[in-house]
Amino acid sequence: MAVECYAQRLLNPYRGTMHVIKYEAAEAVTLDGVHWDIYVANDALLQGLQANRWTQITDIRFGAWSAKDGLKRGPIYPSDDFLRMEEMGAIVFEYLTQVHRKVPFPLRDRYELWLLDLHGQPLALLSSVVDEKDMDMEAAVEWRAGYVARDHFASEALPGLGMPAADYLSGHVNARAGACPAAQWIRHEGDGSGAGLQGIGSAEELVGRRLPATAFPPLLLATDWMDAGHRRLASDFHAWQAPWLLALSEIAPALRAELERHARGQAALVERLHRLYPAIVDETAIKAALVEAVMCRTQPAAQQDGAMSPFYIELKQNPPDWERGR
Repeated sequence: MAVECYAQRLLNPYRGTMHVIKYEAAEAVTLDGVHWDIYVANDALLQGLQANRWTQITDIRFGAWSAKDGLKRGPIYPSDDFLRMEEMGAIVFEYLTQVHRKVPFPLRDRYELWLLDLHGQPLALLSSVVDEKDMDMEAAVEWRAGYVARDHFASEALPGLGMPAADYLSGHVNARAGACPAAQWIRHEGDGSGAGLQGIGSAEELVGRRLPATAFPPLLLATDWMDAGHRRLASDFHAWQAPWLLALSEIAPALRAELERHARGQAALVERLHRLYPAIVDETAIKAALVEAVMCRTQPAAQQDGAMSPFYIELKQNPPDWERGR
């Protein structure tokens, strides 16, 4: 089996991309292109079983690595398969040291779960997986702006909401899906179109349909159905999401340049995530953000804005597949 390198999106809420180096039952993962965690699993436990997506084996932390700090080994758990697991982890680690500068890796999570609007059209991306066998037919059919957005996203598009703008936007989007929301797994094709697969709820009848590339919103949330005020709210939300959205690969240059200008206002996030951006259009904006981030780090702690980790709350709320079982 060859070593695989790929990326997949962290979704519902969307918080950028996770990049993976995988060999058999070992993988190294990063959320920023700098800090990597290496895990191994005893896949021998699955031999003789009829494994399915619910069959889980606990991952063991092989170690953490960065170019600056080197490898910090995790605890050792002796077992009958220990040497084989060590070998898998060592192969991934060796490969990591050779290719870590080659991020971003191409996105490979082509199986996408879309919340559908009342007309059966893609409304918001809820989940995505690399392999068809991992499609979850019991996923929650609800779009979330997320806890971080609740605390940090603000907009003056609709004054007097009486609640966090993120909560209002979530409710507005989910209302568009109707009282009995439906979702559909769609295989994303190379030309941007989509092939309808299994559905959740009333979407079962849509299996086999073909959707053009124009049916899928480039920023993962459709806004063309909204009135002017709500569209401004969604636009402000996308502007706030800009540092994460820039990790997407299928963004037109003009839209990417606009997102880069918005991301300029969140310099610390840009510094953390910019290594995972597949392209940069406005280099001046990105460089300015990186310089600002460095300058902010040199200020006394009392003068900084107390910026939080962009991931920890969301991953605890809705952990991605690689976190489950660890």
